[in-house]
Amino acid sequence: MIRFQPENLAEKKLDVLCLGAHCDDIEIGCGGTLLQWIAENKINRVLWVVFSSNELRRKEAERSADRFLQGVNQVEVHILNYRDAFLQYHGLEVKEEFEKLKQMINPDVVFTHYRDDRHQDHRLLSDLAWNTFRNHLVLEYEIPKYDGDLGVTNAFVALENSVVEKKISILLQYFESQKGKHWFDEETFKSLLRIRGLECSSPTRYAESFYLRKCIL
Repeated sequence: MIRFQPENLAEKKLDVLCLGAHCDDIEIGCGGTLLQWIAENKINRVLWVVFSSNELRRKEAERSADRFLQGVNQVEVHILNYRDAFLQYHGLEVKEEFEKLKQMINPDVVFTHYRDDRHQDHRLLSDLAWNTFRNHLVLEYEIPKYDGDLGVTNAFVALENSVVEKKISILLQYFESQKGKHWFDEETFKSLLRIRGLECSSPTRYAESFYLRKCIL
């Protein structure tokens, strides 16, 4: 849980921790928000951590992160190599990775997965994020998928049209390995941003949205 005065997020430049189970999760879940905040010069530092990858996907993730984070002076990108869909069987090691993160950054914002996501890797990272960063602002992002687990979000970031186009362009350009998946396309990404924009009456028509579980104003 985070305690802050309104000017904490309105005026200061933010240190941001981004957590993703897989190599495109951060980009899909909060990539637009990062691009929007970078364009508005709101970000001081980003620590970007992906937990599962292979050699191909690691290269895709590194190139994508580099594009997303252009304009941020302090950037650290860590692509770990745990096996996709098996994170829960490496619980001790993954927990130790979180203990290392706690020593590396005191973030103003933590982006992580939705606690009730149907993918087991996603749920584990969400639980560990809350366990590790208990006094921080945690925003849980959403990943559209076959399981149909999208919920009712309650925190929104309006996105300029140029940011929407840039987010989708980078996803489609750098994640060649995912293009064979039936859901990985412009229509999926843009439609979700439009629906969330509708829900918050975004003046730009588009928005990313998050689950904000605890916040003290």
